[in-house]
Amino acid sequence: MLIKLGESGLASCSYAISPLIETHTALRLLSGVDPAGAIRPWVERRRARLAELRRAEPKVGALIAMFRKGGYNADFLLPPPIGPHSSFAGELAGLRATPLALARTEIDLTFPGRQKPGILDAPEVVDALADAFEMAWHTLIEPEWPRLRAVLERDIVQRAGRLAAYGWASALDQLHPRVTWAGGGIAIRMSDPEVYEVKGQGLMFTPSIFSDLIVRSKPPQPFTIVYRARGIADLLGPPVPPHDDALGPLLGAGRAAVLRALAAPATTSQLVAQLGVGLGTVGGHLAVLHAAGLVSRTRTGRSVTYAVTDLGLSLLA
Repeated sequence: MLIKLGESGLASCSYAISPLIETHTALRLLSGVDPAGAIRPWVERRRARLAELRRAEPKVGALIAMFRKGGYNADFLLPPPIGPHSSFAGELAGLRATPLALARTEIDLTFPGRQKPGILDAPEVVDALADAFEMAWHTLIEPEWPRLRAVLERDIVQRAGRLAAYGWASALDQLHPRVTWAGGGIAIRMSDPEVYEVKGQGLMFTPSIFSDLIVRSKPPQPFTIVYRARGIADLLGPPVPPHDDALGPLLGAGRAAVLRALAAPATTSQLVAQLGVGLGTVGGHLAVLHAAGLVSRTRTGRSVTYAVTDLGLSLLA
């Protein structure tokens, strides 16, 4: 697959965060449809909660029955994200607005020769599936959403900055092994041999905690690339100091953890979500690190982003 970017395509590239996509892809991991991989510790912590939810709510089981690996998956269950500030409620409202005829067609394509749960034949099937997403969101994702969102926001800040400063080849570096910059476009090694030209609909990058790689093209909606965000190890807790750590005794364990966490730029609230400590504590550590020249800060509107300076990187090394 080759995604060609003309001038209009380049001008309309954007980033988005999708709570609904995160709920969808987390359910695929928790139900065993997709391998957990690096996120296995999170999956193991939440798997029992999903089992309880499935026993209590048949709608959730019907939703999971629609997930397929290596086959067709209903498009209406993954509407394109709205933007970097998408809310779950807003995305869910879009899903509930799916025409019944479209939903039935895509459900039938998902079950060729397979028996489907009776809920999927009901007239209120769209609302039933939306209800299942809503229950999964409140039970599995929402309690940890500030922390999950912090990882996604940090990825966007870093990757958008690389795109602006160094161009496409740098921005796509380590996005996914199958995704590279091919001069006039983005090359994705997939079975699809088609060449797509991004024009007015734009190109949207969506970092994800739980998805490895999803590529979607459904004009007039934006061409969407969902990819695994950097920093998912943050879900397992604060950065783990090495066994021969000398930085902790030198700076103090709290300041050392903040400095390590800033290996990717972050705001104070993002650090609070990652490290699990109070806002005042993080703010105090940042003030000391900044005064010592170990971190820099950049204000964009109301947001202040912190990053490790060259001196800080030397100290970390």
